[in-house]
Amino acid sequence: MPAYATNMRLKFPILALILEIITIILYAVFAVYDDGIGHDSHHNATESNPMELYPMFQDVHVMIFIGFGFLMTFLKRYGFSSVGVNLLLAAFGLQWGLLMQGIWHMDHGKIKVNIFKMINADFSTATVLISFGAVLGKTSPVQLLIMTILEITIFSINEHLVANILEANDVGASMIIHAFGAYFGLAVARVLYRPNLRNGHENEGSVYHSDMFAMIGTVFLWMFWPSFNSAIADPGLPQLTAVINTYLSLATCVLSAYAISSLVEHKGKLDMVHIQNATLAGGVAVGTCADMNIDPFGAMLIGFIAGIISTLGFKYLSPILASNLGIQDTCGVHNLHGMPGILGGLAGIVAVALGKKNGSASMQAAALASSLGFALIGGAITGEGLIMKLPFWGQPPDQNCYDDSLYWEVPEEEEENEGSLAPADPSKNKAEA
Repeated sequence: MPAYATNMRLKFPILALILEIITIILYAVFAVYDDGIGHDSHHNATESNPMELYPMFQDVHVMIFIGFGFLMTFLKRYGFSSVGVNLLLAAFGLQWGLLMQGIWHMDHGKIKVNIFKMINADFSTATVLISFGAVLGKTSPVQLLIMTILEITIFSINEHLVANILEANDVGASMIIHAFGAYFGLAVARVLYRPNLRNGHENEGSVYHSDMFAMIGTVFLWMFWPSFNSAIADPGLPQLTAVINTYLSLATCVLSAYAISSLVEHKGKLDMVHIQNATLAGGVAVGTCADMNIDPFGAMLIGFIAGIISTLGFKYLSPILASNLGIQDTCGVHNLHGMPGILGGLAGIVAVALGKKNGSASMQAAALASSLGFALIGGAITGEGLIMKLPFWGQPPDQNCYDDSLYWEVPEEEEENEGSLAPADPSKNKAEA
């Protein structure tokens, strides 16, 4: 049994402050306001209205902070960490992402900050939050901050390769965000494998109200996904096409996810885990083709298939990954982001081959391979080398996994209730008071 030093008193504040100070210094050297002169080719916002993309940016922001944050609150004793650490990682990640992505598009040695770049910084953060879902409950905030730096750095290299060198189409980022974030997280989860959690953990389940909270995240993600997939599309018709395709793919996906959930569950009942996650798979899967002329029925077909494979993944594949491959994927990111992300990449290859958008099918395939390769190798190196083997990083011991009280001040009645599966009984608390 390794010694776990979980006290965060010095290591977390020191790491967080040092990272922020370094980031501020880098911004002092490199970041300036965008003056609208000398745009790089990636810049969509018109000079007449630099705020044109602001509504899209806010939608993406809601997805990152409310959508992803609440989606992970299903664990009965881990809600503070789900929403709270999500905010921490996203706030640091978007600062780091703006720098890492800005390096490739410098203008006279400066990174010109505008809404378009802020959207892309949020996108880079999404990869970290997807990976966070795979290791949720088994990592410390210190480990996760280190993962954020490394993952966004690796993400920005792959994104530059896919977008600028291979010139592949991936407007809604099925490959470069969803597949990348999922397989990066799964690689880290594999390295973090805990044999003692093989048969589950008493805190790993949900309770009635924690599943309700998670549905808040689902609904926010579901509503705003058309913005996510269209935010960086070319203005005008391509952006409208991306909104329509995502809207239809998501709606169709809900029907197939509900149907399959009822089909595979005991007595035809719906499983909340499927409803929270598989209903979003259509947004992931249509991402690569979002701005292509795949016709409304094409988008619906992609969503239909995504809902089926995601639900079946939760029911049958996750237990196999856990028992046979030692991949303990807390949130099932493989089913929501991994497989639908690959489906999106494959749909993009087919769509480009059919001439639905200019490009090369082989470059689309190379982009998918690159995203998966960078994710698996990067995740394994991150897990193995830097956030994993050192007890210094404060990862929780097996018995304290999925439990907020290790890193948070938790209100007393929760602690009184420790280990109990039922939500707190209000009458009991009144009596104690």
